[in-house]
Amino acid sequence: MEIGSAREQRQHTLFADLVLKAAKLGPVPYAAVWPCEQHALQGVVDAAAQGILAPVLVGDGAAMAACARENGLDISGLKVVEASTPSAAVEQAIALVHAGEAHGLIKGSLHTDTLMHGVCSPQSGLQTARRMSHIFLIAAPAYDGLLFVTDAAINIVPDLETKRDIVQNAIDLHLGLGLGTPRVAILSAVETVNPKIQGTLDAACLCKMAERGQITGGILDGPLGMDNAVDGEAARIKGIVSPVAGRAQILVTPDLEAGNMLAKNLIFMAGADSAGIVMGAKVPVLLTSRADSVQARLASAAVGALYARTLRAQPVYTCA
Repeated sequence: MEIGSAREQRQHTLFADLVLKAAKLGPVPYAAVWPCEQHALQGVVDAAAQGILAPVLVGDGAAMAACARENGLDISGLKVVEASTPSAAVEQAIALVHAGEAHGLIKGSLHTDTLMHGVCSPQSGLQTARRMSHIFLIAAPAYDGLLFVTDAAINIVPDLETKRDIVQNAIDLHLGLGLGTPRVAILSAVETVNPKIQGTLDAACLCKMAERGQITGGILDGPLGMDNAVDGEAARIKGIVSPVAGRAQILVTPDLEAGNMLAKNLIFMAGADSAGIVMGAKVPVLLTSRADSVQARLASAAVGALYARTLRAQPVYTCA
């Protein structure tokens, strides 16, 4: 049996490898939207110090300077763009993207709704033909490799078409980070198709869509229960023969509530590290939390930097 310290070391290494890879490639310009509190400002300063991001601070200059002084942070080398309110900061940050001065956005200390309202607005110019969705990257102590959990933050009750985009976004991220062809589990409460459980019908449809080339780049199976998606013995006991069962890399939940609870259970009950990113826009959008550790913030920055490079080299969506 693997001892706890070995599991924790492996867990740490999963994100450390992404941070190292991003740092080696050099900083990517990102607009930090309203980083006017310690947790937000600290995150972008750390990412800059690691050579992952070249942040542009968009917000109240006096408030950011005061926050830096109070917390011993050096922002003297960072560009500052003035904005009087969080909503104005979102507009300014989006303008930086269109000007080519930012290759992504990172949430500061404003509400997520304020940031995403601006990003999702038809006037933002950031929409594509793909629906936007959020992905948690989870490094759990008892699991080999990174787990992607989606969607846990944006699409409340996604229909089949939206789920197709959610799945494709997650596959694209997995491939874009250089993690290889992902095994995708479409989760439900049961592992058989039940007409009374919509999630099982959607799972079956998504798997058929992958067979027909409507979803590409991943290996899909579902419906699968959480147990047989991640535990080989559980899959064996239930007689499930599948290239995904027992070793899934992407977990697609039936709705936002299930996804959010699954991700937070892994983080707060199982001690997993996490990072988060919004996919489906013209640029990556990083959503950080007050509760994020330094490691989680750096991991999110690394994921954003790496995927921004992929998007600029090989755009994966057609703009609407």
